[in-house]
Amino acid sequence: MPKIVDPVERRQAVADAVLRVAARDGLEHASLRNVAEEAGLAIGSVRHYIAGSSELMIFAMRELARRIDARIHTRARDLLDPGPAPGADRREQSARLLAEILPLDAERREESALWLSFVTAARTRPELRPRAAEMQSGLDALVRHVLTEAEHSGGLAPGLDLDIETRRLSALLDGLTLQAVQHPDLVGPDELRAVLRRHLDTLTPTP
Repeated sequence: MPKIVDPVERRQAVADAVLRVAARDGLEHASLRNVAEEAGLAIGSVRHYIAGSSELMIFAMRELARRIDARIHTRARDLLDPGPAPGADRREQSARLLAEILPLDAERREESALWLSFVTAARTRPELRPRAAEMQSGLDALVRHVLTEAEHSGGLAPGLDLDIETRRLSALLDGLTLQAVQHPDLVGPDELRAVLRRHLDTLTPTP
């Protein structure tokens, strides 16, 4: 009896293989042939789910975004819980949520490096730009949500422009991520957390 192939599991195996190859050897080596070999599949099997290299990259970007979103969503449940008191506890929860984006451990460093690779590739590959823009919009939306929640709970200084503060905090997270990926020995997890918390402190009301 022929083996029944679960298409969802097969696509997941391909996605995992794309990200492993890209993380280990660079995005330019994530070809259909190399991905098929990494997944232990015939290249024809991969082509059954992925038509070409552009679709492969878009597919991988979506998988990376899904993984990051799933982890952040788990952390966000704590922040959105109406139980915690406002003030320092709320600010600490906001810092922990936003820190999920930063490369604080091996898993997040790999994800961050992949994200930067995709964003860089999108500059010269138009087909990747919509997905890169979606990823940036997702980060901006998360930052805006955190700031809005802080404003509603009285945790933001009065008179702040949320549009400007969203862009400022989003740019800080991008910059910290870039520096930590490029210079992991110089910019470690403790410093990343400290800089993020210091920035959030500047947004709080003056006693």
